[in-house]
Amino acid sequence: MPNAQKNLQIDELRTILAETKGAVLTEYRGLTVADITKLRRKLLEQNAEYHIVKNTLFKIALGDSLTPELDTLLAGPTAIAFFKDDISAPTKTVLDFVRDSKKPEVKVKGGYYEGKTYSPEQVVSISKLPSREQLVASVVGSINAPLSEFVGTLDGIVGTFVRTIQAIADQKAEGAA
Repeated sequence: MPNAQKNLQIDELRTILAETKGAVLTEYRGLTVADITKLRRKLLEQNAEYHIVKNTLFKIALGDSLTPELDTLLAGPTAIAFFKDDISAPTKTVLDFVRDSKKPEVKVKGGYYEGKTYSPEQVVSISKLPSREQLVASVVGSINAPLSEFVGTLDGIVGTFVRTIQAIADQKAEGAA
Protein backbone atom coordinates (compact mmCIF):
# COMPACT_ATOMS: atom_id res chain seq x y z
CA MET A 1 0.00 0.00 0.00
CA PRO A 2 1.52 3.37 -1.01
CA ASN A 3 2.33 5.83 1.76
CA ALA A 4 1.04 9.41 1.91
CA GLN A 5 3.91 10.87 -0.14
CA LYS A 6 3.45 8.28 -2.88
CA ASN A 7 -0.31 8.91 -2.88
CA LEU A 8 0.43 12.61 -3.50
CA GLN A 9 2.68 11.68 -6.42
CA ILE A 10 -0.02 9.39 -7.84
CA ASP A 11 -2.61 12.18 -7.52
CA GLU A 12 -0.24 14.62 -9.24
CA LEU A 13 0.31 12.16 -12.09
CA ARG A 14 -3.45 11.63 -12.44
CA THR A 15 -3.94 15.40 -12.66
CA ILE A 16 -1.25 15.68 -15.32
CA LEU A 17 -2.77 12.77 -17.27
CA ALA A 18 -6.21 14.37 -17.15
CA GLU A 19 -4.83 17.61 -18.65
CA THR A 20 -2.68 16.09 -21.39
CA LYS A 21 -3.37 14.63 -24.80
CA GLY A 22 -0.31 12.44 -24.91
CA ALA A 23 3.27 11.83 -23.93
CA VAL A 24 6.71 10.83 -25.13
CA LEU A 25 8.52 8.37 -22.88
CA THR A 26 12.28 8.60 -22.63
CA GLU A 27 15.14 7.07 -20.77
CA TYR A 28 16.99 9.80 -18.92
CA ARG A 29 20.05 7.99 -17.60
CA GLY A 30 23.15 10.09 -18.21
CA LEU A 31 21.42 13.47 -18.16
CA THR A 32 22.51 16.07 -15.68
CA VAL A 33 20.13 18.26 -13.71
CA ALA A 34 21.15 21.15 -15.97
CA ASP A 35 20.26 19.10 -19.08
CA ILE A 36 16.84 18.19 -17.70
CA THR A 37 16.19 21.80 -16.66
CA LYS A 38 17.10 22.99 -20.17
CA LEU A 39 14.69 20.48 -21.75
CA ARG A 40 11.94 21.43 -19.29
CA ARG A 41 12.28 25.11 -20.21
CA LYS A 42 12.05 24.34 -23.93
CA LEU A 43 8.97 22.19 -23.39
CA LEU A 44 7.26 24.79 -21.17
CA GLU A 45 7.36 27.19 -24.14
CA GLN A 46 5.24 24.63 -26.02
CA ASN A 47 2.76 23.98 -23.21
CA ALA A 48 4.41 20.68 -22.32
CA GLU A 49 6.06 19.30 -19.19
CA TYR A 50 8.89 16.84 -18.53
CA HIS A 51 8.70 14.65 -15.42
CA ILE A 52 10.84 11.86 -14.09
CA VAL A 53 8.40 9.20 -12.89
CA LYS A 54 8.49 6.00 -10.93
CA ASN A 55 7.08 3.32 -13.22
CA THR A 56 5.01 1.66 -10.51
CA LEU A 57 3.38 4.92 -9.44
CA PHE A 58 2.72 5.88 -13.05
CA LYS A 59 1.07 2.50 -13.68
CA ILE A 60 -1.16 3.05 -10.65
CA ALA A 61 -2.02 6.56 -11.89
CA LEU A 62 -2.95 5.17 -15.32
CA GLY A 63 -5.27 2.60 -13.76
CA ASP A 64 -7.52 1.06 -16.42
CA SER A 65 -5.81 3.10 -19.16
CA LEU A 66 -2.65 1.00 -18.86
CA THR A 67 -2.32 -1.13 -21.98
CA PRO A 68 0.10 -4.06 -22.36
CA GLU A 69 2.02 -2.07 -25.00
CA LEU A 70 2.41 0.91 -22.65
CA ASP A 71 3.34 -1.43 -19.81
CA THR A 72 6.32 -2.70 -21.84
CA LEU A 73 7.57 0.89 -22.27
CA LEU A 74 7.54 1.38 -18.50
CA ALA A 75 10.70 -0.56 -17.78
CA GLY A 76 13.90 0.98 -16.49
CA PRO A 77 14.39 4.66 -15.70
CA THR A 78 11.58 6.67 -17.26
CA ALA A 79 11.00 10.35 -17.83
CA ILE A 80 7.91 11.53 -19.66
CA ALA A 81 7.23 14.63 -21.73
CA PHE A 82 3.50 15.35 -21.35
CA PHE A 83 1.96 17.66 -23.94
CA LYS A 84 -1.34 19.47 -23.67
CA ASP A 85 -1.92 20.89 -27.15
CA ASP A 86 0.25 20.24 -30.16
CA ILE A 87 1.69 16.78 -30.65
CA SER A 88 4.48 17.42 -33.13
CA ALA A 89 6.35 20.41 -31.67
CA PRO A 90 7.06 18.92 -28.21
CA THR A 91 7.90 15.57 -29.80
CA LYS A 92 10.37 17.29 -32.13
CA THR A 93 11.85 19.17 -29.16
CA VAL A 94 12.40 15.94 -27.22
CA LEU A 95 13.92 14.14 -30.23
CA ASP A 96 16.20 17.09 -31.02
CA PHE A 97 17.28 17.18 -27.39
CA VAL A 98 18.02 13.44 -27.35
CA ARG A 99 20.00 13.76 -30.59
CA ASP A 100 21.90 16.86 -29.41
CA SER A 101 22.73 15.35 -26.01
CA LYS A 102 25.01 12.85 -27.79
CA LYS A 103 24.58 10.41 -24.92
CA PRO A 104 23.76 6.91 -26.19
CA GLU A 105 22.00 5.93 -22.97
CA VAL A 106 19.43 8.74 -23.46
CA LYS A 107 16.80 7.50 -25.87
CA VAL A 108 13.12 7.63 -26.73
CA LYS A 109 11.21 4.58 -25.52
CA GLY A 110 7.96 5.37 -27.32
CA GLY A 111 4.89 7.53 -27.22
CA TYR A 112 1.34 7.56 -25.96
CA TYR A 113 -1.40 9.61 -27.61
CA GLU A 114 -5.15 9.42 -27.04
CA GLY A 115 -5.02 5.85 -25.75
CA LYS A 116 -2.68 4.48 -28.42
CA THR A 117 0.94 3.48 -27.88
CA TYR A 118 3.59 4.35 -30.46
CA SER A 119 7.02 2.85 -31.13
CA PRO A 120 10.15 5.02 -31.21
CA GLU A 121 10.06 4.95 -35.03
CA GLN A 122 6.46 6.18 -35.03
CA VAL A 123 7.41 8.94 -32.58
CA VAL A 124 10.08 10.07 -35.06
CA SER A 125 7.41 10.19 -37.78
CA ILE A 126 5.12 12.24 -35.53
CA SER A 127 7.91 14.74 -34.93
CA LYS A 128 8.08 15.40 -38.68
CA LEU A 129 4.43 16.45 -38.87
CA PRO A 130 3.79 20.19 -39.19
CA SER A 131 2.73 21.94 -36.01
CA ARG A 132 -0.85 22.96 -35.42
CA GLU A 133 0.01 26.61 -36.12
CA GLN A 134 1.61 25.67 -39.44
CA LEU A 135 -1.45 23.65 -40.45
CA VAL A 136 -3.81 26.50 -39.54
CA ALA A 137 -1.67 28.99 -41.48
CA SER A 138 -1.64 26.67 -44.48
CA VAL A 139 -5.43 26.28 -44.45
CA VAL A 140 -5.99 30.01 -44.01
CA GLY A 141 -3.53 30.71 -46.82
CA SER A 142 -5.33 28.24 -49.08
CA ILE A 143 -8.64 29.93 -48.38
CA ASN A 144 -7.21 33.44 -48.62
CA ALA A 145 -5.48 33.07 -52.01
CA PRO A 146 -8.63 32.62 -54.15
CA LEU A 147 -10.40 35.36 -52.20
CA SER A 148 -7.52 37.76 -52.81
CA GLU A 149 -7.59 36.98 -56.53
CA PHE A 150 -11.37 37.51 -56.60
CA VAL A 151 -11.05 40.87 -54.85
CA GLY A 152 -8.30 41.88 -57.28
CA THR A 153 -10.48 40.92 -60.25
CA LEU A 154 -13.44 42.87 -58.87
CA ASP A 155 -11.19 45.87 -58.23
CA GLY A 156 -9.98 45.73 -61.83
CA ILE A 157 -13.55 45.56 -63.19
CA VAL A 158 -14.73 48.44 -60.99
CA GLY A 159 -11.64 50.49 -61.92
CA THR A 160 -12.24 49.91 -65.65
CA PHE A 161 -15.91 50.85 -65.25
CA VAL A 162 -15.05 54.06 -63.39
CA ARG A 163 -12.43 55.06 -66.00
CA THR A 164 -14.95 54.39 -68.82
CA ILE A 165 -17.61 56.57 -67.14
CA GLN A 166 -14.99 59.30 -66.59
CA ALA A 167 -13.96 59.14 -70.28
CA ILE A 168 -17.63 59.48 -71.36
CA ALA A 169 -18.08 62.42 -68.98
CA ASP A 170 -14.90 64.05 -70.33
CA GLN A 171 -16.12 63.60 -73.93
CA LYS A 172 -19.49 65.19 -73.12
CA ALA A 173 -17.74 68.07 -71.36
CA GLU A 174 -15.55 68.68 -74.45
CA GLY A 175 -18.61 68.46 -76.75
CA ALA A 176 -20.50 71.03 -74.67
CA ALA A 177 -17.58 73.40 -74.76
